[in-house]
Parts: sequence; structure tokens; C-alpha cells
Amino acid sequence: MNDTSASRAEQHARPAGTVRILVWDAPVRVFHWLMVALFAGAWLTSESEQWRLIHATLGYTMVGLVALRIVWGVAGTKYARFASFVRSPASVIRYVTLLVKGHPERYVGHNPAGALAIVAMLLLTLALGATGWAEYNDAGGKWLGESHEGVANVMLALVALHVLAVLASSFLHRDNLVRAMVTGYKSGRPDEGIRKARWGIAALLIALVAGGWWMQWTSAPLAPAATQSTGDAGHSRADGDGD
Repeated sequence: MNDTSASRAEQHARPAGTVRILVWDAPVRVFHWLMVALFAGAWLTSESEQWRLIHATLGYTMVGLVALRIVWGVAGTKYARFASFVRSPASVIRYVTLLVKGHPERYVGHNPAGALAIVAMLLLTLALGATGWAEYNDAGGKWLGESHEGVANVMLALVALHVLAVLASSFLHRDNLVRAMVTGYKSGRPDEGIRKARWGIAALLIALVAGGWWMQWTSAPLAPAATQSTGDAGHSRADGDGD
């Protein structure tokens, strides 16, 4: 399918009176997909001591991203701000009820249920970071490790529920929400969109993550095996010199 055909298909599926508008700025999209990749990587490296440093690095990065997301949730563009999508429990219940009935309310940004999931995942990430740090630095007993794993399991369940809800909402609203989080565009009235994607802020976000990783790895201690090998080599050279 060429671009012209795809554009016509989108226009046909788009609700009457709406156009393609920019909703999700670049920092929000970069944050979202970085968190997806980081959580997946942290989950895959959680059971191996060999990947412990990588696991910790991914976890610390997630916590740092949450801190930056909180700042952007106050100072960011319209639909990135918490004030635009965090709503009351009654709104969440009403939205879920109508969603189950097949007639969900329309929201340009995050719907109330999605907003609740986002806030919960931000808080769970902070809990993961705190328990993971304590476990990594032997700052507590065995219960910390169990708590860290338990929070991770709750996070995984919430992520799975979030994915199912996104797919259901995409079908009922006839608006591909996954694609929207990639492109930034959704269907809406012309006056509902944001004007700029803020790619400069997104680039800064990526640079901060890359810089944090570089600092983590350059300051990381040598692995015991590498240290032992170096030591053995040193002894061998000393023995050779002695001969």
C-alpha cells in the first residue's frame, strides 16, 4: 500500500469532523518506548548474577526517567501535563463502565483508566528502584529481595492489563493508539492539537540516558573473574622475572 492509499484509508476510518492532529510530543513518546525497552531488559536480566550490573543500570535508568517525566508532567506540552489527564476515581469508574458497554467516552489525550495506569506504573517504578537499590547494596534482609520481585510481578501484570486496554480502546475508538504513540498523531479537531513536537527536549532526554550509562559503566568495578585473571597474569610475569 502506498502513502496515498494509506492516507485515504486513514481519512475513511477517521470520525467525521476530525483531522490528523499532533497529540503526543516527542519527549513523551521517547519516554514511553524507553520505559518499555528498559523494563523488558530488566525483566530478562533479573535472574542471572552475570547480568546483575546491567539489570541495576536499567533499573536506575527507569527511576531517572520517572523523575524527568514528573518534571515534564508539570512543564510539558498540553497532553503531557498531569493536570490534563489525572482525574477523579468517579471518572475512571464511569469510563470503564462505558468502555465495557462498548460506548467509551472520547479523550484526545490519556483517558481516565489509562491515566490511572500511568500514575500507578510511575509509582511502581519508584518502588522497584528503592527495593532494588536496597537489595543490590545489601541494605536490608531477605524480605527486600522478595519485595522487589513482588513489585516487579505487579508491574508486569499492570503492563499486560494496560496493553489489553490499549488494544480494546483502539478497536472501540477506531484510532490506533499504538501507532499514535509512535507518530504522535491521533484524530481530533484542528484546535485540539499541539503545535510542536519538542524534538530538542527529546534529544536531550536521550543524551542524558546515554551519559548516565557511560558514567555507570566507566565507574563500574572490574568483574571478579577479570580481576583474578589480571592477578594471575601478574604472578606469572613476576615468576618469569624471578627465573
